[in-house]
Amino acid sequence: MLPMATVISVLHPVATRTDGQRMKRPKIRTLIVDDEPLARRLIRRMLKDDGEVEIVGECGNGSDAVAVIQKELPDLVFLDVQMPEMDGFSVLEAVGVKELPEIVFTTAYEQYAVRAFELHALDYLLKPFDQTRFKDAMRHAKDRLSRRWSEDKRPQMAALLDNLKRQPKYLDRLFIRARGRIAFLKTEEITWIEAADKHVVLHVRKDAAMVRQPLKAMEAQLDPKRFLRIHRSIIVNIERIKELHPLFGGDHMVLLEDGTKLTLSRHYKDRLFELLGEPL
Repeated sequence: MLPMATVISVLHPVATRTDGQRMKRPKIRTLIVDDEPLARRLIRRMLKDDGEVEIVGECGNGSDAVAVIQKELPDLVFLDVQMPEMDGFSVLEAVGVKELPEIVFTTAYEQYAVRAFELHALDYLLKPFDQTRFKDAMRHAKDRLSRRWSEDKRPQMAALLDNLKRQPKYLDRLFIRARGRIAFLKTEEITWIEAADKHVVLHVRKDAAMVRQPLKAMEAQLDPKRFLRIHRSIIVNIERIKELHPLFGGDHMVLLEDGTKLTLSRHYKDRLFELLGEPL
């Protein structure tokens, strides 16, 4: 089972009265960031009866999230990992250490767990999550807020963001659930990838593994200098291409090193030749 919720901390000090007694803690000012309206609505509904939380806004993309975080300075942000143009990790970089709030990452794809772990993130919410799972995440967040409210975590966040900047933009390994276990797969070992409805099938030598993720989402995580879409339903590791054979209508047959034959659509031919160079 993957962890529950990624929580990363930079906290404001607890207010105290002049006589040294603790004042009533302010509500947890919370921002919801997700490009799917239904996902934002679900989180808002799960928070509506929590008297310790004040929702300060919603954002449907990363650039808006950066602006709102810098303006509102929320204590807690539910941050979707995968969003168009600017993903959740890029939001962290753009916000910077000084204004970085607590972050609970949310994602529909297990593959982002690898990068979360590399960023020293302990947990995150995997969609779809239910009320019980969400409450566990909130208990975790509140506990972290309570225990570290008076600590200055900026040095820790500076180290995390520095690590984030040094991480490769594309994944070099994947998390794979197979035969009752979780295994790591180096992306360089993948020969080709095919779409299968809401899943993709990763072909590795003579083996294959199915992952719950659309082909477009998988493509976005892989280095485009190594992995190229050659058909609307196929991505290939170009280092595994052995030969190209012209077909009727501008298509090509792609022969891989292991003997697999695939089709290079004429719509993707120019991208391949641009990357590899025109034939001599």
